[in-house]
Amino acid sequence: MTLTVPWKPNALVDLRECLDLMTADGTVPGGVIAHGTFDAEPGFLASGIVAPECGDARPGPDTVYDVASLTKVLATWPLVGTSLMDGFTLDTPIRELLTGIPAEAPGGKVTVRQVLAHTSGLRADTRLDQYRNRTEPLADLICGEPLIADPGAGHRYINRGFILLGLALAHYRCQRLDELAAELWQHIGMPNTTYGPMPRSARVAPTEQRLTGGPRLWGMPHDDNAALLGGVAGHAGVFTTPADLAAFATHLLTPRAGGPLGRWLAYSMQPQAEIEPGLDRGLAWILADEGRVAYHHGFTGTSLYLAPATGRYLAICTNAVYHHQDNRTRLAPLRALALKAITDEP
Repeated sequence: MTLTVPWKPNALVDLRECLDLMTADGTVPGGVIAHGTFDAEPGFLASGIVAPECGDARPGPDTVYDVASLTKVLATWPLVGTSLMDGFTLDTPIRELLTGIPAEAPGGKVTVRQVLAHTSGLRADTRLDQYRNRTEPLADLICGEPLIADPGAGHRYINRGFILLGLALAHYRCQRLDELAAELWQHIGMPNTTYGPMPRSARVAPTEQRLTGGPRLWGMPHDDNAALLGGVAGHAGVFTTPADLAAFATHLLTPRAGGPLGRWLAYSMQPQAEIEPGLDRGLAWILADEGRVAYHHGFTGTSLYLAPATGRYLAICTNAVYHHQDNRTRLAPLRALALKAITDEP
């Protein structure tokens, strides 16, 4: 039986103060932190406004955020987990999950496991724009390019692998990636999670203004490569709410109720490659605290943290790219505080 460890009030106060400071100094227009344990209702810490375009609308549990690379763990990773019950294997070369990939294609020999662990050796730059006016299927183009490292040789964060894996899932399951994901989210109880684009409203947090005087990205994926794919990709493109992230975390952490995905999380928290001392890559997730915590970030200013041993989770939703592209540095204090909070024992 899993025993939950309640959140320390002081830890939540520190998180709220940090979010308030980031809002006050212009790091983010505002944001929401969802926190909880699998056996209790979620709590939410909110600060600031959704964005100036949304008037005085305050962010809350149902505010919709572009979560960027959290797509990897909200869509692609769980879809791999549910596909494992249907003959889809981690050590299958990508070319066997698609059609028409030549046996000699360098990227075709990369396995599902290597993609999830970011050890595929595929090119690190994504740059799908270079394929404009090409008529070959995207999977053929990606697989046909030389590798930059031997598969499995070491860790390097690579979006291309998740794009390729999204294509493979859709082909293998004979259904579009967004349809597969929508069925999964409906089953979990995530009614406000979807691939973009979506209509502008005060419920949807805008992101970046790319051109001076031009409109902001608002309901459109911030990731250029996801946008080139019509908003649906294995690496980015998902929009969700703090409440839905809490539902996702609760589903994964709840004993028995999490079912196959709960077991898939436990398996995915086995280290696959070292990122740096103290941090490993599991299958999709970053592992910390000697493998007891799994987390992932999104470039737009989002994060999700899971601690199965204590039943706790944290989800951070901000639109930090509204003001700053260097948000990794600016968000570092809040993310470090979140990681410390979820790893602290009573």
